[in-house]
Amino acid sequence: MRVLGVDPGLTRCGVGVVEGVAGRPLTMLGVGVVRTSADAELGHRLVAIERGIEEWLDEHRPEFVAVERVFSQHNVRTVMGTAQASAVAMLCASRRGIPVALHTPSEVKAAVTGSGRADKAQVGTMVTRLLRLDAPPKPADAADALALAICHIWRGPAVTRLQQAHAAAALGSRISRTPAVPVRKVPR
Repeated sequence: MRVLGVDPGLTRCGVGVVEGVAGRPLTMLGVGVVRTSADAELGHRLVAIERGIEEWLDEHRPEFVAVERVFSQHNVRTVMGTAQASAVAMLCASRRGIPVALHTPSEVKAAVTGSGRADKAQVGTMVTRLLRLDAPPKPADAADALALAICHIWRGPAVTRLQQAHAAAALGSRISRTPAVPVRKVPR
């Protein structure tokens, strides 16, 4: 499985591609950051992020895109920028028919470090170990993108099976609750 992880942000949007399957050694295929100037107009920044993500999709051809789920913070302006960058990543993937998964920061931290409360340094250290790198990727946004990809490789298939089971159960309960309508033959 090849996954593009995206740590969304307007100034620095971390991107990283990891390939592998759960239970086997993983391989980093690329890591970087799509940068935009804080002085640029918002629309131009979003277009720059789109172009950057499109280049990563063209070059690495991932099967899945894992994006950090935006959560509420105290700074509404930061949340808005993160949400906008996140939407651009989801749009780019969806336009190509690539499935998108959203993972919360605590879910990613727990998957990679074992603790949902791990700090950035701990995430960087574990990403370095798991991918057998010489040093943690810099900046932290790049390491976070790799952590998102790792999280999806390890948890994605199980989450997908769980969602399918819930959908099947919901469909089954709707079918069983549908009252039977008696069929009456009409004489001719």
